Amino acid sequence: MHRDNLLDKLRNYHPSDASELGARNRMISFVQGNPDCFHRHLAIGHLTGSAWLLSSEGHRALLTHHRKLNKWLQLGGHADGDWDVLAVALREAREESGIENIRAVSEEIFDLDIHQIPPHGQEPAHWHYDVRFLFRVEGNDTYTVSDESHELAWVTHEQLHTLDTDESVRRMATKWAATLPESERKSGGNLTAK
Repeated sequence: MHRDNLLDKLRNYHPSDASELGARNRMISFVQGNPDCFHRHLAIGHLTGSAWLLSSEGHRALLTHHRKLNKWLQLGGHADGDWDVLAVALREAREESGIENIRAVSEEIFDLDIHQIPPHGQEPAHWHYDVRFLFRVEGNDTYTVSDESHELAWVTHEQLHTLDTDESVRRMATKWAATLPESERKSGGNLTAK
């Protein structure tokens, strides 16, 4: 029963491209076939929750230069047994940014991705079934860099494409850009690192 909420969200989600469609179908099968899909001890893979976090005015997104993966990525992390992946994404956004005043723009899924995590220490390679949600800061957007990051930065849509990131982050940036006026998609400027 604890998987029903996520399965409903997955079935109602409209993927933006063939990659996301494949990820959605594969994720539904994974969740249906693995009652412990929310737990990190499931060695083949597990669910994670991520946040595409926008500044209060909506013109910048907060990315982390991830310490283990050495890439610019969205904030997020393991469900650790919590079946409410929206709450997981919110928790991770707050922990990784130090910003408390964050709200969900929608409770619906913003993006889906399945990616392999390379082996690290005693941990073997495994899959992250990542469910992403759209969030916005309300008020002060001053962040604190956590131990999980080399750095954090507020970036515009145009700046994001100059960073070392992956295709799924660029896909989320495209979805975000579709909500911005044309003039703001090409605003340029410097990265806003603290």
